[in-house]
Amino acid sequence: MKKPAAKNRLNPGGSYWIWYALPAIFFYVLFMAFPLLDSIRMSLYTGTTNNFTFVGLDNFTRLFTDPDLFARYWGSMKNTVVFFIVHMLVQNVLGIVFAVLITQKNMKGSKLYQTIIFIPTTFAVLVTGYLWKLLLNPVWSKNALASIGLEALAKPWLGNEKYALLFVAFVSCWQWIGIPTMMFAAALQNISDDIYEAADIAGANKWQVFWHIKLPLIKPTVGIVTILTFVNNFNAFDIVFAMENVNGAPGYATDLLGTFFYRIGIAGQHPIGIPDPGMGAAIASITFVILMVGSLFVMKLTEAKE
Repeated sequence: MKKPAAKNRLNPGGSYWIWYALPAIFFYVLFMAFPLLDSIRMSLYTGTTNNFTFVGLDNFTRLFTDPDLFARYWGSMKNTVVFFIVHMLVQNVLGIVFAVLITQKNMKGSKLYQTIIFIPTTFAVLVTGYLWKLLLNPVWSKNALASIGLEALAKPWLGNEKYALLFVAFVSCWQWIGIPTMMFAAALQNISDDIYEAADIAGANKWQVFWHIKLPLIKPTVGIVTILTFVNNFNAFDIVFAMENVNGAPGYATDLLGTFFYRIGIAGQHPIGIPDPGMGAAIASITFVILMVGSLFVMKLTEAKE
């Protein structure tokens, strides 16, 4: 007599796993997918909340043909790209450096350094922005800087159109550097010791080990961190709001896509102050396409090779 097939202990319920995924799927559709699709739909309309009129692609056309509107959009786009590049060159590069240092076997106090690096991440962005705004104000910092011989640095950096965006980006990097550091550290710790032993036998120095072993093996993590940085920077709003204002002062020098979207779609552009949800949705839809294409490109570029 043929015995019945034994049930798979790892999956005793067959396809019943879908019931465990349903809550997550429900909340994802409700709070992510639906708002996204509704935003795309709204970009085809114009008017106030109670009086929408279908205009097709008119919002997109107006965004790129209206001189004043396009000037502000293009300016915020360039500032956002600079904001992202600064994070890649400062936050993520230093994150890799810190991760390599704290994962060294002969590194003493690595847990303490990890804590110190990660602590700023736990601060509220508005609190961080306000505190750094005070520190960068020469009225508050002049005496402290003079006491250590750095009085020349007591300048109104946040009021200078040339440097304001860089200082806002540096503050953001300081706050969030703990996340890429911890991700890179976790990836480095997963590399087998056998690989390092083989490299040591081959006579590889520390730089060669990093460049030819560590960096290639953490490539997928580099891709994930790049995508997270890309998405977060192109949606950045709160740090500019805390350190400057929603108009991207001074002279729109710190205006990002997030602040531009807020002024157009939610608060209303000065001086009239009437929000245009349709135009705001059009800006958000274009940003979504940019993020989707950029994320797919980075995923393809950093995918693990067999």
